[in-house]
Amino acid sequence: MKKRIAFISEHASPLAMLGGVDSGGQNVYVGELAKQMAKLGFQVDIFTRRDHKKLPEVIFWMPGIRVIHVKAGPAEVIPKEHLLAHMKQFSEQMMQFIRQENISYALIHANFFMSAMVAEDLKEAMGIPFVVTFHALGYVRKIHQREMDKFPVERLAIEERIVKKADHLIAECPQDKEDLISYYAAAPDKISIIPCGFNPQEFYPIDKQLARMVLDLDPHEHILLQLGRMVPRKGVDNVIRGLGMLKRKGIHARLIIVGGESEVPDPVGDPETARLKQIAREEKVSSLVILAGRKKREMLKYYYAAADIFITTPWYEPFGITPLEAMACGIPVIGSDVGGIKYSVQDGKTGLLVPPKDPGTLSEKIEEILCNPKLAEKMKRRSLKRVNSLFTWNKVSLLMNRLYEEVLSPYYSTSENKMQTLTLIETAFEKTVEALISSKQLLAIPIFNAASLICNCLYNHKNILILGNGRSATQSRIFANDLIKQLSQFNTYDYQDDRRGGQGPLMSTSDIAHYENNFAERIKSSGKQGDLLLCLSSGTDFSDMVNAMKLACKRQMVCIAIMGENVEWAAKYAEISLHIPSFNERHIQEIHMHILNTLCELIEINFSAKNNEENINRLMAPKTNETDLRDARLAI
Repeated sequence: MKKRIAFISEHASPLAMLGGVDSGGQNVYVGELAKQMAKLGFQVDIFTRRDHKKLPEVIFWMPGIRVIHVKAGPAEVIPKEHLLAHMKQFSEQMMQFIRQENISYALIHANFFMSAMVAEDLKEAMGIPFVVTFHALGYVRKIHQREMDKFPVERLAIEERIVKKADHLIAECPQDKEDLISYYAAAPDKISIIPCGFNPQEFYPIDKQLARMVLDLDPHEHILLQLGRMVPRKGVDNVIRGLGMLKRKGIHARLIIVGGESEVPDPVGDPETARLKQIAREEKVSSLVILAGRKKREMLKYYYAAADIFITTPWYEPFGITPLEAMACGIPVIGSDVGGIKYSVQDGKTGLLVPPKDPGTLSEKIEEILCNPKLAEKMKRRSLKRVNSLFTWNKVSLLMNRLYEEVLSPYYSTSENKMQTLTLIETAFEKTVEALISSKQLLAIPIFNAASLICNCLYNHKNILILGNGRSATQSRIFANDLIKQLSQFNTYDYQDDRRGGQGPLMSTSDIAHYENNFAERIKSSGKQGDLLLCLSSGTDFSDMVNAMKLACKRQMVCIAIMGENVEWAAKYAEISLHIPSFNERHIQEIHMHILNTLCELIEINFSAKNNEENINRLMAPKTNETDLRDARLAI
């Protein structure tokens, strides 16, 4: 049987068009890695946020790969900096999907810190191990972006927690690993360096003149290319200023900038486009800068092949896939001496490295390559050799597969894993205690009122119907049987376990009944005015139960609902609605059992007091004959 794995990429769908503010390397990483893992025999589900109302919940994208759109906040585009508040809903909806589909995932691969939060929730609730690729780290981002970083400050604490709780961390380059150790105190043996990759069927050398003909570009002029997301930290302004310095040296070159929010650049709707156009005017190179807008992925190879040099000078870069794609097309790369770029680009061999935010040095390096065709040709050959030997997605997937197998190896293989398991057990107890304390604070009065309603119903010789669906069916049976046993001890009422018509346990006087299915039909056949309906559920499928409660209300029955968190319909139809403050189904069931045991105790106390009161009344009543006196002595 093929192993099922789940990828989580909350803001970066593999189906999204690339080049926008939140569409770039992570989208490519998730999509390409999923394709390769499917080829290796995995069944892959990619969970991403639904950002458009017309998107279907499930798309069968490719053989062995589904893309699942998760409801988390409004179905519209939201900047990733504002998504943190919706991650709890993402976790709940993903868990609900897994339960409805009855899926068993062997492993979760989380991408970005918010996806790792969801993976953490699933590990706690369902015991699924997870690995994480951060793609960018909050501490590093803060250093470079400062006040421009719009992520909530709690991101740093979340990442620190994820580093501790993840089963393994994937660094995309040596700098990424060093940052995880330096800023997050990550254990070095918990980190594996697995780079990003490129697809050799998608990016390969194409004749330069052919590529320029396809794009309708001048076959003779020098062309520089900048391609990627259009955000300030990518340093596109630095490239424009470098072009200005090059022009002032008397060297003519044209800069093509591919990327942005739309296929046709819109300075009005895109502030970054407007800013870059203003810089081009200041540098007096407006006529030399082509803002090409966002392009379909199948066209990108032509832009790479048409260029003499690919330039990318971000302030920082966790990895950077575009340099690999350029190298795969045989194009020299000039990149910032940061992060993954200084790992993929060999300075002086496959390209040149420059400091970020330094247009002067950049212009010198551009001039060095443009004026030295032999150097450019050597860089082309070395680029092709390096990128095809180290950075294909096939090679990346083999490294990832090895890591997955290591994480999925027998859990008790080392004493360290045993300690992790013990920690997990302790955490499970702590979470249960937290849920109990929260329930105690919220549900004490509702439980008291529920016991009073049940007792009143029994005193008035009305029926009680107990409905439980899913796993709660067993709990409802146990509760009915416990009530029968407890109430049968009081000689005021004659309670017997009567299985009439195969309908489940019944109490002959108060007729407590349990049914698992066809709830509304049971209400039709058994429910009468004044009867009590108790609904019990810890799951998410309430359709049959809702119909039963609607019908019970029409028949003027009393309704009590004992549910999980945020079951809105229960409050609508029930006189008393007990919601457990948890989304963990196991915790909900544990607290349900505690509530049912407490109700049994309260009912027993109530009936015991009433029984004693009736005995006392009999003792105090005038005795008219010898038989009555004998009965009074026996009662004492």
